Amino acid sequence: MKKLLTLVAALAVSSLTAGQASAQQTQSRLYEITKSGKVKVCIWPNYYAISLRNPDTGKLEGIDIDLSEELAKDLGVKLEYVETSFSTFIADLQANKCDLGMFGVGATMKRAQAVAFTQPYLISGIYAVVQKDGKVKSWADIDKPGVNVGTALGSYIEPFLRAHLKNAKLVAVAPPATVQAELMSRRVDVMATDFPASTKMNAQFDWSVTLSPPEPLSVTPYAYVMNQGDQIWLNYMNLFVQTIKLDGRLKAAAEKNKLGPIVAP
Repeated sequence: MKKLLTLVAALAVSSLTAGQASAQQTQSRLYEITKSGKVKVCIWPNYYAISLRNPDTGKLEGIDIDLSEELAKDLGVKLEYVETSFSTFIADLQANKCDLGMFGVGATMKRAQAVAFTQPYLISGIYAVVQKDGKVKSWADIDKPGVNVGTALGSYIEPFLRAHLKNAKLVAVAPPATVQAELMSRRVDVMATDFPASTKMNAQFDWSVTLSPPEPLSVTPYAYVMNQGDQIWLNYMNLFVQTIKLDGRLKAAAEKNKLGPIVAP
C-alpha cells in the first residue's frame, strides 16, 4: 500500500506545471480513507445492471457494486454505501457525504464544471424502451403529439431530450418514483434510457421492447465522479480504472451484468 500511495502521489506531482510546483498537494482524501479504514461510495440503488437493490432479495447488485468491492479490496479498507440520485449527487459530493460516486454517471461537459471525472469505463448512447402493445412501434413514432417520454430527473438524458424533442412531452421522473414503474403503469409511453437499463428491462419483462435510434444518439462516456481539487485521489482512481481494464476485472464484471458491449477501450 505504501508503494502504491507513493506512486499515486508521484503521478499527482508530475502532473503539476513548473509554475505550480510551489503549490504541491499535501492533503488528499486518499490519505483520509486509508487512515480511517473506510471508503464511502455514493450509489443510486435503482439503476439496473449498475447499482440496483434487488427487490426480491434486498441485496445490491450490478457492475459498480462488484467494482466498488474491488476498489475497497485494493485500498485495504471497509466499504460503506451512501444512497444518492442523479439530481442530488453533486450536492452530496460537495457536502462530503461520500468519497466518490460509482453508479454509471455520464461524464458531460456541464457536470465537469462542478465535479471531477475519472477516465471512462463504459460508453453508451440513448435507447427507447416501450411496451409491445403500446402506441410506439418504431423510433419514428416517438416524437409525436400525445406521446409521453419518461427519463430520470437529473440524468444526462434529460437535458438532451429537452432540446431534441419537438412534439412529444418529456416527463422527468423524480425519486423515489422510477421511469420503469411509470412505463409499466403506462403513465409514459417511452422510457428513454441507456444500454444497461434497456438490457435489464428486456431480460426481466416479456412485454419490454428496445428501440435503437437510426444512428448513435448522444453517445456518452460513463466514469467515476468526485469533488474537484484533489489530484492525488483522482490519480489513484484513474490508476484503478486502468488496472481493472488490464487485469480483466472490468471485463468480467461487465459480462456478468450483460454490459460487455459497452466497455470503454
